[in-house]
Amino acid sequence: MPCLDFKDGRVVKGVNFVDIKAVGDAVENAKFYELEGADELAFLDISATVEGRRTTLEVIKNIVKAISIPLSVGGGIASVDDAKRLIDIGVSCISINSAAIKNPKVIEECAKKLGSKKTIVAIDGKKVGDNYNVFTHAGTTDSGIKCVEWAKKVKELGAGALLVTSIDRDGAKNGYDLDLTGQIIKAANLPTIASGGAGKLEDFLAAARIGCTTVLAASLFHFREIEIKVLKKYLSENGF
Repeated sequence: MPCLDFKDGRVVKGVNFVDIKAVGDAVENAKFYELEGADELAFLDISATVEGRRTTLEVIKNIVKAISIPLSVGGGIASVDDAKRLIDIGVSCISINSAAIKNPKVIEECAKKLGSKKTIVAIDGKKVGDNYNVFTHAGTTDSGIKCVEWAKKVKELGAGALLVTSIDRDGAKNGYDLDLTGQIIKAANLPTIASGGAGKLEDFLAAARIGCTTVLAASLFHFREIEIKVLKKYLSENGF
């Protein structure tokens, strides 16, 4: 699952959620990744919540028109109406983070109205002392909530999947945080997307082996360091 982080009208990429640089056009990147063999695509409007606005609908409409693979969208989704607006234009599923921490009922409402399979909860985790805490507002605010406890709660509320991103590993290319992700998989037993830190083929395999159902990356794909077809062949040869 390639990820398009979107800010100021462009696809961008940073390290540890900062030092953000532009890497291209959203629609062109989406079309390229479908041709490359991506199974699905993520679009994260990373500045929407911080800027207090909704997700960029026009760009998403253009992406939906340009590709046939599933598209999940996150960023700026504050209510079930915001989520429904995205599903209505052809988005496959939505992911919510900050709004869910602020008002957990949003998860329940989205699951009931749109279905659990369309409701992903994004967990941006960072090590704080001996624990991993959930951070909101594009990694700028510590909620004080432990990732594992939050994962259990969102499952009870009806979330159908989790998108687990390690802020500590984001863009660093030194491997996914298997400790954080593994703890969450054991606690929630939900389909889980690994995010943050992939740097080589073996990192994707390691995430699959601990139970991740989807492996997400941005930098490696954006800068053509690993080809999706090569990665899929490698995973297939190793039993996934």
